[in-house]
Amino acid sequence: MTIFLSILGVIGVSASGPIMAATAAPVLAIAFWRNLLGALLMGGPAAVSKRAEFAALTSADLRRLAIAATALALHFACFITALKLTSVAAATALVCLQVAWIALFDALRGSRPQKAVVAGLGVAFIGVVVITGFDLSLSPDALLGDVLALAGGALAGVYQMAGASARRTLSTGTYTTLCYGACAVILLVLCAVTRQPIVGFPPAAWAGILAVTLMAQIMGHSVFNHLLAVMSPLVVSMIILLEIPGAAILAAVFLEETLPAGTYGGLALILVGLAVVIRGQQRRRGRRPLAEEAAAGPPPGLGGE
Repeated sequence: MTIFLSILGVIGVSASGPIMAATAAPVLAIAFWRNLLGALLMGGPAAVSKRAEFAALTSADLRRLAIAATALALHFACFITALKLTSVAAATALVCLQVAWIALFDALRGSRPQKAVVAGLGVAFIGVVVITGFDLSLSPDALLGDVLALAGGALAGVYQMAGASARRTLSTGTYTTLCYGACAVILLVLCAVTRQPIVGFPPAAWAGILAVTLMAQIMGHSVFNHLLAVMSPLVVSMIILLEIPGAAILAAVFLEETLPAGTYGGLALILVGLAVVIRGQQRRRGRRPLAEEAAAGPPPGLGGE
C-alpha cells in the first residue's frame, strides 16, 4: 500500500505543472481557486472538529500564519507565471530548489552546513546555469520564466519554514484551513489590484482548475502528508524529487513539449544535487541532541506545486 500511495503522490504533484500550464485562465485566478478549493476540501472539516484550537490561537500563531500565507500566495504567482513563459520541466525543476533555499537560509541564520550540503548546492547550481543558458538561447521570456521559478522556489522555502514553525502549536487541519484560506484572500486582493478576473472562464479552464486542485492538493500533498506518518522525512523528500522527471515526462507526452538535449542534463544535475542536499541535511539532524530535535518541531510542510 505504501508503494502504491507513493506512486499516486508522485503522479499528483507531477501533474500540477502541466495542468496549470495548459489552463487558459489568468495566473492569479488559478492560484486563488486552487487555494480556496483546497482550503474547503482539505481544511473545512477542521472548523468543526478543532474549535478549541481555533479559539486558542495566539498572536505568534497568527504572525507565522501570515508569513506562510503571504509567501505561498507569492510563490504561486511566480510559479504559475513561470509555467506560462518557460518549459514545464525547467519551471518545475527550478521551483523544486526550495530544498536548497532552505539549506541556504539556515546557513545565513548561522547554521553551519555539512560538506555534503555545500557539494549538493554546487551541483544543483550548475544545473541551474545549464538550464538558464539554454533558455536564454531560446527567448528572453523563457529566461524570465526561469528567474520567476527560482523566486518561486525561494518563496516556497520561506513558506515551508514558517509553516514548520506554526505546526509546532497547530494541527494539520487547523493550519491548512487558516493558511490556505488566508492565501486565497491575499490572491483575491491581488486579482482585484491587477484586474484579473476570477470568473467567466470557458468550461475547459474550470476543468483545469478543478483538476489541479484534485491532483496536486488532494492526490499529491494529502498523500505525502499521510506518508510522513509512516515513512521517514528523508525517504518522503527523496520520493518527492521524482516530481522533476515526472513533470518533464507528462509535459512531453500531453503538451508535446520538446527541450534541447542540454536542458535534460541540467534537470539531472538539479535532481542529483537536491538528493545530496537532502541526505546531508538528514545527517545533520541525526547528530542533533534529542531535546534540540524535539524543540525544532516537525519537518517542513510539503511544497505547493
